[in-house]
Amino acid sequence: MKLSDFPKGEILVSPSLLAADFGKLNEQIAEVTAAGAEMLHLDVMDGALVPNISFGAPVIKPLRKNSSLFFDVHLMIEHPLRYARMFREAGADLETFHIECADDIDATIAAIHGLGAQVGISMKPATPAEAVFPYLDKIDMVLVMTVEPGFGGQSFMAHQMPKVAAFRKEIDRRGLDVRLQVDGGVDENTVKECAAYGADIMVAGTAVFRHPEGMATAVARLKSAKELFGSKVQ
Repeated sequence: MKLSDFPKGEILVSPSLLAADFGKLNEQIAEVTAAGAEMLHLDVMDGALVPNISFGAPVIKPLRKNSSLFFDVHLMIEHPLRYARMFREAGADLETFHIECADDIDATIAAIHGLGAQVGISMKPATPAEAVFPYLDKIDMVLVMTVEPGFGGQSFMAHQMPKVAAFRKEIDRRGLDVRLQVDGGVDENTVKECAAYGADIMVAGTAVFRHPEGMATAVARLKSAKELFGSKVQ
């Protein structure tokens, strides 16, 4: 499965597994799939690039056997090049790594593509969009963090929206087939800003898995932001 398989002009939802009930992961994934989510966001943390440790390939691999969702694997690790094959073999459709990692960026992009997966690049809030611009024509997705990576449940950083707009303008100016994702504090309210500034893939954890009205309502409300897409990009 490729990002290009998903329709343009729609908001895609990638619920973050960190917010799910780990005692019943398969049931939670089945429910979020029925709710209309297209992807599953899998946060891998090594305790080095970010100050937390989550899960790795041994958790992802059995989930792959039971899910048809697009596996959106966010590698918040120092050495994505070293572990790219492991996560591809575990079922990653897309591997997103950080521009701040310790590995060579071009080599990491080439390695992930060589494994048959798609490539995303992410950056921490303090890193400017321009740091990623040289690689835009080599990747499939950009991920703008709207919280400091490492922990779920943080408040949305609205001051990251100019960065989202900068990517939207550069992607469109160059006519690139690159999707634009946001992650951090995204819910049915903040999603409106994300869409208006040009993001089209929304990562949401608590706002989906723990929505008081259920996952289907949560996903539908996130998707409704498509009506605002790009309205604040000038």
